[in-house]
Amino acid sequence: MLVAQDGLEVRQELLQRLTEARGRTDELFDIVRAEAIYDRPIPERHRIVFYLGHLEAFDWNLMRERVLGAKAFYPEFDKLFNFGIDPVGGGLPSDQPEAWPAVAEVRKYAGRVRENLDAGLGAVLSSESKSGVSEEFSTRQLLNVAVEHRLMHAETLTYMLHQLPLDRKISKVRGLELVSGRVEPKMVEIPAGPATLGLSRADTAFGWDNEYEVNTASVPAFAIDQYKVTNGRYLEFIAAGGYDNRDLWSDADWNWKTENGISHPAFWKRVNREWYYRTMFDEVPLPLEWPVYVSHAEASAYARWLGQSLPSEAQWHRAAYGGREGAERSYPWGVETPGAKLGNFDFQRWDPTPVGAFPAGKSDFGVAELLGNGWEWTSSLFEPFPGFEPFSFYRGYSADFFDGKHFVMKGGSSRTAACMLRRSFRNWFQPHYQYVYAGFRCVTN
Repeated sequence: MLVAQDGLEVRQELLQRLTEARGRTDELFDIVRAEAIYDRPIPERHRIVFYLGHLEAFDWNLMRERVLGAKAFYPEFDKLFNFGIDPVGGGLPSDQPEAWPAVAEVRKYAGRVRENLDAGLGAVLSSESKSGVSEEFSTRQLLNVAVEHRLMHAETLTYMLHQLPLDRKISKVRGLELVSGRVEPKMVEIPAGPATLGLSRADTAFGWDNEYEVNTASVPAFAIDQYKVTNGRYLEFIAAGGYDNRDLWSDADWNWKTENGISHPAFWKRVNREWYYRTMFDEVPLPLEWPVYVSHAEASAYARWLGQSLPSEAQWHRAAYGGREGAERSYPWGVETPGAKLGNFDFQRWDPTPVGAFPAGKSDFGVAELLGNGWEWTSSLFEPFPGFEPFSFYRGYSADFFDGKHFVMKGGSSRTAACMLRRSFRNWFQPHYQYVYAGFRCVTN
């Protein structure tokens, strides 16, 4: 059985969003100097050239047959650029640059994919007949998947290119400078109450499969850091010998740290006795008021050092969206859609801002900057909600990672698109991955 097309206006808006998302990723490839396109800035990830083909191959493989009913013109590339790899899983990739096609050939493939998709989708959208899309999913859903997949890569590519040596990329204009006074760290008391997680399938808004089904957790009272932990606070942990204190690390985390010689955050660099921070396009003295970006293992060790812990996913939700009067909010600050005055997100800047710079973004309980300026690690393993059903057209998107080895992250970074700041969105990574723009705050129960 076939279903009729979605509303024409809605799908045309999605096509415009796809065009804008392409612009986000195109600008990232423009940063890479020609001689660096086959580099692998992060050992656990593919070479940059893979992503040049992957973004288009994903869209093409997703919609070629399901929406357009089109034939493949280069099936070898469709397969080669189909899927990425899970960071810190299954060993490091060992392919050499010569194993990959020439850049000109990859760009030609990507260009032809875009032409075919745009022409085919334009024809589908202008037709009043049925689209041929299965009743299991709609054109609208597939377009949302294509848009958000690309926007996710607009972020992951950024932190990957962040690790590219400065002389291997072309500097772009830095984001808006924002200065705020030093804030005093303190904890905010959160009263017991409910935390609503996930989305209802009755909701017409788009969500990834791991966001369903909606469920409510009862959260006992706790206290949480008002602000993300800063570089300055984390420096105290290093000075106190935190990386050498075996008692602060789990066995797996200690082995990872020791075997890899990890002694400080990946974004830090020590020159003689001074600490520096590598921003996207520069090296600067360590900004003490910026949030620290670390792995889950490092965040957990810091929390143990203080006799505290990382928040659970439900605790984070309660602090972010709970209300003093009982009703939960759409965003920490209320119902207003994300904007520049509310946080450091949606590609406004390449780098963090000082904590406390966006007082208008506080939650009803007074917890600051829960969205933007860095994802936040939780203590919760990435697991399915009750009623989870994988996407029929992308069964492994979430299910492949329900393995007890990934932890949920909430919030967003400066390079997280506004559409993924929705309350139900979940991010996840393995605990020994240092490169993502992820910080944390601590809780006491």
